[in-house]
Amino acid sequence: MVIAADTSFLFSLYGNDEHTSTAIRLLRARKHALSLTTLNEFELANALRFSEFKSFLPPGSAASSWDNFLEDKRQERVITLQCNLSQVLEEAMRLSERWTLEAGHRSFDILHVASGVMMQATHFLTFDKNQARLARKAGMQVPRMNDVG
Repeated sequence: MVIAADTSFLFSLYGNDEHTSTAIRLLRARKHALSLTTLNEFELANALRFSEFKSFLPPGSAASSWDNFLEDKRQERVITLQCNLSQVLEEAMRLSERWTLEAGHRSFDILHVASGVMMQATHFLTFDKNQARLARKAGMQVPRMNDVG
């Protein structure tokens, strides 16, 4: 089983927002590691820093949250899978051509779903309802986050 995630889930897991307790509960309920790409890592790191810059997170918390993420990588609760960026972009284009005019998907949301497809993810974790619909259309199971806990 490969479990992929988008940044909304990762930010809730490592940052601090209204979904943090749900993200923690959901991840603890899973027996498999969370599989990410370097795209996930980049966007999470930037989201943490940007949130601290905008004062949504207290000073110093971006670095602390990133350290927590790195510890989860060391403990193999989170693993990074390599994906060919060109192939991810080709899959993202395919998903965009098929679904964006119908449902209005954002570029980074499509890229995360495309990465999940390329990792052969069976599950996708997100708090973004529109992205969840796209992940389901791409063949992944997405738990309904409001049903967790």
